[in-house]
Amino acid sequence: MRLNEVTYTDAKPVEGYGPGFFRIGGEVFRGGVLVSGAGITAWGGYGDAEALLALVEHVDVLFIGTGADVAHIPADLRTQLESGGLGVEAMSSPAAARTYNVLLSEGRRIALAMLPV
Repeated sequence: MRLNEVTYTDAKPVEGYGPGFFRIGGEVFRGGVLVSGAGITAWGGYGDAEALLALVEHVDVLFIGTGADVAHIPADLRTQLESGGLGVEAMSSPAAARTYNVLLSEGRRIALAMLPV
């Protein structure tokens, strides 16, 4: 088996999560978070579309973690993001964090918005 050390460039990986919090890049964040190459900020949930739309120029795909379970994001939010040229993938927050970390390690232009579990 060949093991490779993973090196992250701009953005920080998600290291863990629990009820109401995420550990990202060695820091603990409570509530919803938005993670990208620009940094880590609080995310107010589906009503905070402006923060997500600001990513359009910088990322190709946005993963949206919907909490403990998979859920649909509001149709108008998806339409806004996709019409701006942003690919959107909604999944549970644990799955979104894992997928984000894998693609981040490959140097992809991605971002992650998550609701807590």
